[in-house]
This record gives sequence, C-alpha cells and structure tokens, in this order.
Amino acid sequence: MNSFLGIMIPFVGTTAGAACVFFLMGEIRVNVQKSLLGFAAGVMLAASVWSLLIPSINMSEGMGRLSFVPAAVGFSVGIATMLLLDQVVPEIYIQEKGGKAGSRLSKNAMLILAVTIHNIPEGMAVGVAFAGMLSGTAGITAADAFALAVGIAVQNFPEGAIISLPLRAEGMRKRRAFYYGTASGAVEPAAALLTILLSAFITPILPYLLAFAAGAMVYVVVEELIPEAAQEPHSHIGTVGAALGFLIMMTLDVMLG
Repeated sequence: MNSFLGIMIPFVGTTAGAACVFFLMGEIRVNVQKSLLGFAAGVMLAASVWSLLIPSINMSEGMGRLSFVPAAVGFSVGIATMLLLDQVVPEIYIQEKGGKAGSRLSKNAMLILAVTIHNIPEGMAVGVAFAGMLSGTAGITAADAFALAVGIAVQNFPEGAIISLPLRAEGMRKRRAFYYGTASGAVEPAAALLTILLSAFITPILPYLLAFAAGAMVYVVVEELIPEAAQEPHSHIGTVGAALGFLIMMTLDVMLG
C-alpha cells in the first residue's frame, strides 16, 4: 500500500497543476514557476546521485574495480533513451502535419504528446526506486523513494498547468482542459506499477535500471528544468530553488537513509 501511494504522488502533482485551469485565467506567475522548476531540479539531481547512482554502485561491489560499470552503462542508456525520445517526437509531429506549420491548437496537442511520452521514463524511475526499496538489497530506503516521487511531483505541477491553461485559452471547457492535463500524467503511475510488478525479473539487472533512471532524471534536469528556470526575465530564484531542493534531498537521504 505504501508503494502504491508513493507511485501516485507524481500523478497528484500533474493533477494539481492541471487544476490551475479552475483558478487562473492566465499562466502561472513566472517567479513561482521558476522556483518550482529550480526546486524540482535540485531534488532530482540529489536523488539521482544518492537514491539511484550510489545504490547502483553499491549493489555491484562484487565486481571490484569494475563496480562502476553497471552504473555507467545504465546512466548512458538512460541519457540516450531520452535523446531518442526528443528526436522521435518532433518527427511524429512533422509526419502528422505533412511538414507544414500547424495551428496553435496543433502545437498544444503536440505538447500533450511530448509531455506524456516524457512521463514514461519518469514513472519508470519511481517504479525502480520503490522496487529497489522492496527488494531490500539496493540500499534504498522508503525516504529515498518517497523523496524522489515528491521531486518529480513538484516538476509535474507546472507541466499539468502548461497543458490545461493553453487549452482553456483556445476556448476549450475548463473541465475538459483539466482532463487533458491530468491524462498526460496518468502514464507515470502505470509505468511505475508495471516496473514494480516485474521487480522479480528485474532484480538481477537492478543496478543497471537504477542508473538508467538516474540518466533519465539528469537529462530532464539539464535539458528542460534548468533552461526553463533560467529563462528571461533573468533572476536567481531558480538557482536558489535548485540549491534548496538539493540540500533538502541530500539531508533527508543522509538522516533517514
């Protein structure tokens, strides 16, 4: 039950962001969005190191000096997978539109698809963390797994909002725009649950999967969260949020782990 609640946390973040359509007429305030993105970036970076990469290396200690290999391979595959996704999504868009520029509504539809696809590895990352916790062999505590889930949930909040609010601005009903925003995050608990259910089969390759999740998380942070938190108008609030998120996650991991 605790694992089930944990994998639902990121979905709650997306749902809460999508619910902004009922309360806001425009976009989320820039400073609020930057602070949330920065905080999520800090949490996810710290979680990638202490909750994913270090446990991956510790599980491979029997390999001696080569104990870093599963972590390095998994991390590289995680980065490569996210790079591939970023290449595939625009290609799908071009094929659907016949190579022509689409309308704003088409761009919104593309945004839904992109966010949904990118949520799958994030859901897997949460599932891997809880699978490692349940296995009892990865050195991952409940605090580690829940902290990672919360970090992704914070990141998902603006994602839910940037889907529902533009749809509402195009004239879509609030309830329907909310459903679309929420649906984009539904793949996360599904991917996490599937990963946990297959934990008996993935235990032998768990070090690789932990590092894979870390690679996917770091890619999201570097490619999306940090650039968005640093966009104009320039301010340091994203940097402060990132430092705070990293510090909190590191402290929780050391104190509770």
